[in-house]
Amino acid sequence: MADKPFHVETMRSQLGQVRGLGSSKSGVEHWWVERLTGIALIPLTIWFVVSVLLLLGAPQIGVVHWAGRPVNTVLLLALVLLTFHHMQLGLQVVIDDYVHDKRAHLAISLVNKGAALLLALFAIVAILKMAFWPVAA
Repeated sequence: MADKPFHVETMRSQLGQVRGLGSSKSGVEHWWVERLTGIALIPLTIWFVVSVLLLLGAPQIGVVHWAGRPVNTVLLLALVLLTFHHMQLGLQVVIDDYVHDKRAHLAISLVNKGAALLLALFAIVAILKMAFWPVAA
């Protein structure tokens, strides 16, 4: 009798057994946000790479003037915010897929969000410092 696996017969249909076990649409929103941030990052990254290539060899004051232009400041801030949000979303998928212990999952998820926020804040402060740098004309 010990050789037989324990089995419980249920009277519910297959649909009834799986109902309530789905993503409840939270995964769909996460998927869309990840895709939209990725799409938005394409032109921003191209703009940033071209800008950096054009600034090669420029003096520091020239880079500060460039970063201080309102359009460039806004685009740099958008690039930073979208990059770190996209990174956090992508890492969250990996955490959700591979970390099964609830306490470890919570801890790692908090570290992921906190690190993304902290790194983004460092970059934002650097951009704003350049944008409002008191530069002599």
